[in-house]
Amino acid sequence: MRREPTFNERLLWTSLRSRRLAGLKFRRQVPVGVYIADFLCLAERLAVEADGPLHDEERDAIRDAWLRSQRFQVLRFPNNQVTAYPDSVLDRICEVVGRQR
Repeated sequence: MRREPTFNERLLWTSLRSRRLAGLKFRRQVPVGVYIADFLCLAERLAVEADGPLHDEERDAIRDAWLRSQRFQVLRFPNNQVTAYPDSVLDRICEVVGRQR
């Protein structure tokens, strides 16, 4: 996925990379335990996921519970939300970490 991200991941990464969003440092496709986070801000302990249509809700719930047990917050956004409402996605990320956009 790092070499061939989905369209929605590329779209989101454009706004998250190089501290473009509220000065937050995000990395993409980051290993966390046995999982890989789409986007991770270590300073805020925040994992952001762009979910395509083939996500397994049960596996995601297990994964999210494990990430929360490691003190990470997890934000999941369906791909159609990333595409149709990118500003609302970015606003939500800022809201969760308590920063202005």
